[in-house]
Amino acid sequence: MSLRKCLLLGFVALLALVVGAGQGVAQESESKPLIVASTTQVADFARQIVGDRWEVVSILAPGTDPHVYEIEPTDTRLVARADLCLENGWHLEGKDWMKTLASNAGKKLITCVEGVEPIELADSGQTFEDPHAWFSPRNAAIYVRNILRAVIEADPAHETEYRARADLYLSQLRTLHLWAQNELNAIPADKRILVTSHDAFNYFCREYGFKSAAPAGWSTSDEIGAGVTTERRLLAVDSIRKFGVKAIFVETSVNPAMIREIAKDAGVKIGGQLYSDSMGAPGTAGETYLGMLRENILTIVHALK
Repeated sequence: MSLRKCLLLGFVALLALVVGAGQGVAQESESKPLIVASTTQVADFARQIVGDRWEVVSILAPGTDPHVYEIEPTDTRLVARADLCLENGWHLEGKDWMKTLASNAGKKLITCVEGVEPIELADSGQTFEDPHAWFSPRNAAIYVRNILRAVIEADPAHETEYRARADLYLSQLRTLHLWAQNELNAIPADKRILVTSHDAFNYFCREYGFKSAAPAGWSTSDEIGAGVTTERRLLAVDSIRKFGVKAIFVETSVNPAMIREIAKDAGVKIGGQLYSDSMGAPGTAGETYLGMLRENILTIVHALK
């Protein structure tokens, strides 16, 4: 056999190995179990636990408002492929759209707020839980533990790995909480008034000694206790004037027009933009939960201290 023919056969054999290996990687990738999460925050918590062993997809894109989101056909197809579904819960997903998707597909759904001590809201004779619980890192840890249990139940063979990742992330949440306390101490207690577009920061305010004065209720949709009312708007303006609030804030997932009008009426500046019901886009400082809360705190401190 000629040298040229030997080299040609060797090249063909090598090419077959490379193609085969590539197909193996592709098959391995395709065979990953799938977690479908309703929100960007919940998806991020899941990724911290599962690493590359699962595929994790958020239905909501960064900057999307969960209260007014409408289900799309692609969501139905995505959930149909899911091995595990995650939602925030307490009606953050307006009209319970994630429950609808999971139920229609016959998929298991984990409600991440389970075990959180809720802030009770009341309106029109009804009482309901404020769903924005993740704004306390200590509540975020409850989300993480709920997801961890569900992932271990689905894939017990890799329990040690999942627990190790979760332990590291929980320690990061504890550090974030201590850091937040230290940073926010730069704001005098009587100046800790947080005025934002809608009432999304009650858990943050309870955790760090702030008062909330939002012109809209807990939701940006049309649920009970939600939306902008004349009374809420006047209360926000009165609070700004009464307490000498230096700045108020717009939110990444809410139209800023109303807050800009209130700032003009009250004679205060816009202190910046806060991540609220959604994390930031990939490549931004707020693309992770740790990043979004860190950036929110830095923005608040800079504007109010």
